[in-house]
Amino acid sequence: MTMSLKKAMIFAAGRGERMRPLTDTCPKPLLEVGGKPLIVWQIERLARAGFQTIVINHAWLGERIEAALGDGSRWGVQLRYSAEDEALETAGGIVQALPFLEDEDKSEVFVAVSGDVYADFDYATLNTRAEELKALTGPGMHLVMVPNPAFHPNGDFGLVNGMLSLDAHPRFTFGNIGLYDTRMFRDLPRGTRRALTPYYRETIARGLASGELYEGLWENVGTPAQLQALDQRLSAR
Repeated sequence: MTMSLKKAMIFAAGRGERMRPLTDTCPKPLLEVGGKPLIVWQIERLARAGFQTIVINHAWLGERIEAALGDGSRWGVQLRYSAEDEALETAGGIVQALPFLEDEDKSEVFVAVSGDVYADFDYATLNTRAEELKALTGPGMHLVMVPNPAFHPNGDFGLVNGMLSLDAHPRFTFGNIGLYDTRMFRDLPRGTRRALTPYYRETIARGLASGELYEGLWENVGTPAQLQALDQRLSAR
């Protein structure tokens, strides 16, 4: 099956406040677990799934990220960097990176993932979902949900028959892995700070947001204790 998905974005602009003092001198996505930086695990998985271009946005210690990862050739991908003077949050970061995500201003469905998430997720499985999104008349999204972790017991959205809901049960937690259509962000001026949250709620309310439940190994690394626990788990494999 040919990969219809070619482009991905990794969000790496955050300051990682809860990870201090580790993140005072090292950007959070470069913190290591199981012998390699968090972001490298993601790049390897995306490369294995057939992605060709991976856009990484950065703000805090961004030059460290570029120096550590280079042009991506060692993974057989092209890494493009979208530098932000100060973090523009997720939606703002996407708008800033649109020139890298779109070819000749043609709309694109792409994967976006947070740079501080670890997941044994197979990105190639999102191809079918991408085709479904491309067939929609309006811009939609597809979110990968996970069972609610201890730090987020009430979840984010309901998931019923493959569609996301603002109020239905059962509720699950967004795993910070999503498919988006670039048309969704055309109206936001470049340089605007904006989170993705309002986009989720609006798209779900319009019935244009599908979802799936992923129950494999997933960790949103927020604290030094979580980092250490994940490191031990991966090192023990």
